[in-house]
Amino acid sequence: MLLILLAVLLLPYLVAPLYRAGHPISTLMAWRWLTGAPVSRQWINFNAISPALPRSVVASEDARFCSHHGIDWDALRDVIDDAGDGEVTRGGSTITQQVAKNLFLWPGRSVVRKVLEIPLALWIDLVLPKQRTLEIYLNIAEFGPSGQFGAEAGATYAFGHPASGLSPREAALLAAILPNPVRRSARNPGPGVRRLAGTYTARAQATGLRRCWSENHVF
Repeated sequence: MLLILLAVLLLPYLVAPLYRAGHPISTLMAWRWLTGAPVSRQWINFNAISPALPRSVVASEDARFCSHHGIDWDALRDVIDDAGDGEVTRGGSTITQQVAKNLFLWPGRSVVRKVLEIPLALWIDLVLPKQRTLEIYLNIAEFGPSGQFGAEAGATYAFGHPASGLSPREAALLAAILPNPVRRSARNPGPGVRRLAGTYTARAQATGLRRCWSENHVF
């Protein structure tokens, strides 16, 4: 039993380097397929996505994505401090942590999952380029209320056109629903989603173009 447990724990570390190529799926997508729930996902390469979307997602989900190594330790300390004060006002997870969770772990709040997630995120940042990590995230994140995964399916559902044609406002609306695309809608955004989208649009514009990886790719 111990050997089986060890093998299960080590498997993500062996598989993660293989995701430098291919079209990986999330555990949630796999679960929905197994249970017969609808799943819609069309993989789209990073360079085919409107540049407004990665800018908006980084602005909304992980402002230090380009500088940290998988974990934003300052944000994590803030979460721990908030929890110690009895307040849980933020998630603190980086995009890399969300990739680790979506590819290999399970949704929901769990101390056990977080303990497994942190070293795995550090490993993913070590073995995958930043651009590839963000590309995977934009293709496995849930962007719709009924099984729409990835930017292409999310853009088609919300706006009727592919992710390559997203405007800055549309990209910000998609970024605004990422915490809960079942309760939040980019297709019919409420006041809260519109307000968040305006904030993320401003943040993305203020950030401007910045180098995020060694391949000299700029977004």
